Order: sequence, then C-alpha cells, then structure tokens
Amino acid sequence: MKAQVLYGIGNIKLTNVDEPVPRKGEALVRVMCCGICGSDIPRIYKSGAHNMPIIPGHEFSGVVEKCKDKPALVGKRVGVFPLIPCRECSQCRAGHYEMCENYDYLGSRSDGGFAEYVAVPIWNLVPLPDDVSFIEAAMLEPMSVAVHSIKRAGLLDKKNKALPACRERTIVICGLGTIGLLTCRFLLDAGYESVYVIGNKDIQKEKYILMGGNPEYFCDVRYKDPIAFVMSASNNRGADNYFECVGRPENVEQAIKCTAPLGTLMLVGNPASDMELKKDTYWKILRKQMTVLGTWNSSYDGRGDRKKKTDDWQYVIDRLSSLKADNLVTHVFDLEHMSKGLDIMKRKSEDYVKIMVKMV
Repeated sequence: MKAQVLYGIGNIKLTNVDEPVPRKGEALVRVMCCGICGSDIPRIYKSGAHNMPIIPGHEFSGVVEKCKDKPALVGKRVGVFPLIPCRECSQCRAGHYEMCENYDYLGSRSDGGFAEYVAVPIWNLVPLPDDVSFIEAAMLEPMSVAVHSIKRAGLLDKKNKALPACRERTIVICGLGTIGLLTCRFLLDAGYESVYVIGNKDIQKEKYILMGGNPEYFCDVRYKDPIAFVMSASNNRGADNYFECVGRPENVEQAIKCTAPLGTLMLVGNPASDMELKKDTYWKILRKQMTVLGTWNSSYDGRGDRKKKTDDWQYVIDRLSSLKADNLVTHVFDLEHMSKGLDIMKRKSEDYVKIMVKMV
C-alpha cells in the first residue's frame, strides 16, 4: 500500500509499504480521510515521533475492510479513537482511558492514518451514523478534545446544555486554531451567548462568524489589546471561564491576568516551550483564588450499548446531525500531495484552519 512514512525528523516520504495484517482483536480499516493535526508539525519537523520509522496521522475515518473476529463489521463506516489503552493500570480500571499510564497511540507510537490502510483494535472503532461524512468523522478526535475541555470546566449540565446559573458568564477563548474554534462552536451550541474569542487571522473571524459568533466579540490581536478587550467585555472584572488554546508562556500570562477572581482558567494548548511565570503573575493566581485546570485528550468507552454511552465521542456524534463541522476544512489534498498541506502549516504560508487528506 501507499503511505507517508516518517523515517526521521524532517524526513517524510510517500512510500510503498506492506499492508498491515490485523492481529487478534483488530480490524483492517481502509482510510478515507485523515486530518493533519497541529501536533503533527513538530512531530514531523522538530521532535520526531516515539518510534520511527512510523506512519503519522491520528485523526482519521474509513471503512472496515477485514475483521476475522467480527465479520459483521466488514463494510461498516467508522471513526477511530486513536489512543489504545492498556486497560490494566489504575486509570484504565477507573474508566479514565485517556489517562492510561501505558498507552499506545495510532500515528505517534504505532502506524496511523496517512496511509491507505491501518490496523485498528476493534475496541477503538466508532460506528458512524449514515448522515456523518468521512470528513466530519475525521474531525471526531479534535471535536471530542474540545468537548472534553468544556466538560472539565463544568459548563454542561446532565442534559449537555448550558448550566442555567452559568448562562450569563463571560467566557473567553484565546487561540482560534481547530480546537479553539470547535470549543467555541460547542459552547454556542450548548446555549452560551457571551463567548468572546481572541485570534489573529481573518479566516478565524470568518469561521467564527459562520458558526454564529458575534463579530463584536472577536478580538484581533493585530489591532486590539486582548487584555483591554476582555476587561471591557466583562465590565473590568475578567473572564469567568478562560480557555487558553495556544500553549505559549506569554499567552498563559495573559490568561491569568484576564481571568476574574474565583474564575476558572482551562489550559488546553500543548506547550510550545518551557513555561515560566513572573512572580507578580503567580501572585494573581493566589490573590484571585483562581481555579486552574488542565485537560488532556477525550473520554471514550468502547464497551456496551452505544445508546447508553456518555463519553465525549458519543456527545459529538449525537450533535453532528445538527452541528456540521466540515466547513472548518480549508484545504484538501490527496495522499500523494499531502506534503503541500504540511508545508502550509509549517511555514504558515496561507491562512488555514483544518487541512484534510482525502484518499479517494
């Protein structure tokens, strides 16, 4: 089969490799779409993957081609939860599979979706409703990550709607890449109205407005001071909930300054470097008695009746029929020309939100 193989840092090539042979408990999935994640760029060009050579790509969907253990799955359309838990450690036993202490991961530790076929554990397969496209299904992973952060912040009730006591909260999202925009989309979908966003690209504003955001609630840091913007929006109080989706020290400093007393700061963005805080900034955490939370990956439970599941992936699938996500896709390349998408993201030579690799 054809695959984009990462042989070493900066050395990724379209190569003919052996088609994977599913082991017991696995299915062979023919990949239909695979998204390029922001984390793929440093993995390919800067830090490398845990194991190389490797086929990257962890945001993918496809069709089950072979499955000896469950032949009924053959021909089924599926999304894929990319984290493969050990199911034996303390976190797995508690059902927190996303925090497994000994996990494998498709696309960073094992071969992933920038290929024609992937061997995937049956447990990780997510059946798709007929009205969910392969492109949308390839965005299930980042959408679930966004939902996980909202749930961690305590902003959804048992019916997955805005908490009545929180509807008037000032919510700020800084960083409007895929995760930031999706976080905004799901907050608006849940019923929150005062969702302010901080970005730095015209296309981000365009997508924010397209999903129903108020243009006056968009702060473009090229022209406005974000701290002054947040203070003005909150009557000089600060954000009740602040989602930091960038991962740079200066943005975390800004987030702490912008979060209200007794407010909640949700750290979402992967760190781009070591994090250091000025003494005065650290004091603000203490004096404001802020809650600082981290979020990681998304909750998923591959067992039991799908209708009874309450994990982040099921939440997203349930909402997709009325909440489309494919309009965040700005570029589509085939597997052979995927390097063009990688180059755009590496050099930031064009405005983009989600770049997708489509196999057929």
